[in-house]
Amino acid sequence: MNSAVHGAVLTPQSFGALSRPSGDTPARDVDAAFTWHALGLETMASLLVLSLHRLGDRYFEGRCQWPRTHPLNERSTTVAHHPLIVVESTRQLAVAVQRRHLPAAHAHCEVVSVSLGLLPGLVPMESGSATDVAVRLTLTDVVARTGTAASFRVTAEYLYAGRVFATCVMACASPMGEGRESAGVAPPGPGLLHPAAAAVGAAADPDVLLARGPQGRLVIAPRDPAHPVLLPGRPSRLTTAAVLEAGRQAVLLSCGMTARAVVGLRADVRSPVPGWGAVVDVAFEQGRARFAVSAAGRVVASGAVSLLRS
Repeated sequence: MNSAVHGAVLTPQSFGALSRPSGDTPARDVDAAFTWHALGLETMASLLVLSLHRLGDRYFEGRCQWPRTHPLNERSTTVAHHPLIVVESTRQLAVAVQRRHLPAAHAHCEVVSVSLGLLPGLVPMESGSATDVAVRLTLTDVVARTGTAASFRVTAEYLYAGRVFATCVMACASPMGEGRESAGVAPPGPGLLHPAAAAVGAAADPDVLLARGPQGRLVIAPRDPAHPVLLPGRPSRLTTAAVLEAGRQAVLLSCGMTARAVVGLRADVRSPVPGWGAVVDVAFEQGRARFAVSAAGRVVASGAVSLLRS
């Protein structure tokens, strides 16, 4: 598989060695259940992580529950869960680890990099109410300054029926603040044309993040600036998950393939990305596409999308 994920090997045993604690690790935590308040979520419906147990110094296992009617999922009887549900679950797990197990838990680290890999034949399909998945989590690259966690990385493996179907590597760091790119880009003017949701692999029109400008360039112009998953709380700049989704939508719109063709996603945010008006450029390579997000004449984020070979 020509995956966009760097540092995550997508095989059924991909992180088996990393995820197995040694025999002298401490007993698992018993106080491991979560509420949506504890994870800083706006509503109970946003909660995807049910529990997280500590197995060792850097190893955890948990349980997630993904509703079939999640806002990003298709509106059909049987659905394959949207890949960003994996990303959001990993973000919630990262918040849980930071608040319970890292120094100065009150400090907030934001997501600056995401790598996601999928094994399409193993991704669970759901026709009932929700899918229960198991998670193995590894914490690495913890950097602390003056007693506060300044950055860290988590690697999450998601299992269904005992088999790994997704791996997500997420780097978190101290907030970047509002950069000049975020403040210096005005919302796009009139003449924007939003594509149909199906053309960008979205389930509904409010999930569309892109539009074509008068010169035909793709710009970020969310149809729902307060999207409950991608832009909760109507932020002035894009979340990393929204950058990842904008790249995915731009690639699918440019190549004409369906959402099922995506097997890997990556996004790296260098500077704050404005909520409106950033330009997305796509370039295709063998088996994948790269995207770059520009604001105020500078590249503020980049990434890649791996596609199934025809």
